Amino acid sequence: MKNIETLIDEGGSFSIADLEKIGCVAAASDGHNCLAMLVRRQGESLSDLMARFDSAIGLAWSHGVITDEVNT
Repeated sequence: MKNIETLIDEGGSFSIADLEKIGCVAAASDGHNCLAMLVRRQGESLSDLMARFDSAIGLAWSHGVITDEVNT
């Protein structure tokens, strides 16, 4: 979870919450921009969600691609 650790070390934040009508959502921000918003898939473990989330944060930093599974 190196990207999540770096996010926190550099003053960013993330949250995991159950949102009405959407379900479990993991969201990350670097303080200025949203980096990723992922929806937990049916049957997906929290560990698997966190691994996808860490990868999505890395993708935002390395390629500028924002993963948004909430506002599709």
